[in-house]
Amino acid sequence: MPLPLPNDGLHAVNVYLLEGLTDDGGLVMIDGGWAIPEARKALEEALSAIGRDLDDINHILVTHIHRDHYTQAVELRRLMGARVYLGAGERPGLDLLNKLRGGLACSLKVLREAGAEDVADRVEATYPDRFQASDWEAPDRWLDAETLRFGDRELQVIPTPGHTTGHVVFLDERRGLLFSGDHVLPRITPSIGFEAAAPGGRPLAAYLDSLHLMTRYADARLLPAHGPVADSTHVRVAELLDHHDDRLRKTLAALGDRTHDAFAVARGLSWTRREVAFGDLNALNQMLAVNETGAHLDVLVLRGDVAVAFTDGVNQYTRTR
Repeated sequence: MPLPLPNDGLHAVNVYLLEGLTDDGGLVMIDGGWAIPEARKALEEALSAIGRDLDDINHILVTHIHRDHYTQAVELRRLMGARVYLGAGERPGLDLLNKLRGGLACSLKVLREAGAEDVADRVEATYPDRFQASDWEAPDRWLDAETLRFGDRELQVIPTPGHTTGHVVFLDERRGLLFSGDHVLPRITPSIGFEAAAPGGRPLAAYLDSLHLMTRYADARLLPAHGPVADSTHVRVAELLDHHDDRLRKTLAALGDRTHDAFAVARGLSWTRREVAFGDLNALNQMLAVNETGAHLDVLVLRGDVAVAFTDGVNQYTRTR
């Protein structure tokens, strides 16, 4: 069920309802949506169309902590008593978000360390962080790599860090279904390095490892959080890995033989499938572009192609070979 989002980028988040799993006839929901009236109304209408209502939702399995996946799950628990599940790797991000009372602080710090002071200032001015503590309560249960059992149905919880540190996917291996959240998307590449908690490691390196992990399981039908259902997870994973290999080559070429910060390198790259110039992106997408450029540069550092030095509060990158 696609639920509306209040922005001009992604227009909807897909949530999924699983019937026939619990002894009491209740529903298991994958992801919750954004806690806005329009999403709540769309959910109620979709439930009504199948002879159900909000009270039938007993369990909500959330793939990650971003607002468009988590906040309506918390609201439905408060209103209807549904149990909320979230990957254990999201605990530090949730704690930090509540401590800072906002989700942009860490991302703005990363932007400034990337040399993008102007972008950070414009994002801060354009996108005020309307923090509501009630949106960010802890889940009922933290999930590790484990198997959830609802009646005779099993859902494997597979940690897939990268898009966020604690992202998980849910695999119904017997039926060949993967509820992929934002880990594997059919038409776009997930943003990397944009979350309340700074990953502390290398988010793109973790993401690439998580993509490779998907190929160790039997291929499954892809049920993503954004975009249409696809027949093969493996086909899309291969496309995403090829995409990042291409971006790594282009990032290294944009760095060239001089020392640059991630902001300078991002300005030398084109963006989206339409090959848009960096200057033609809005402030939010410029932030995502700079963060992703930094993530690609950090992978190049891990591979020994680039060296990094933290100078005057900014990460400076230099090609080594």
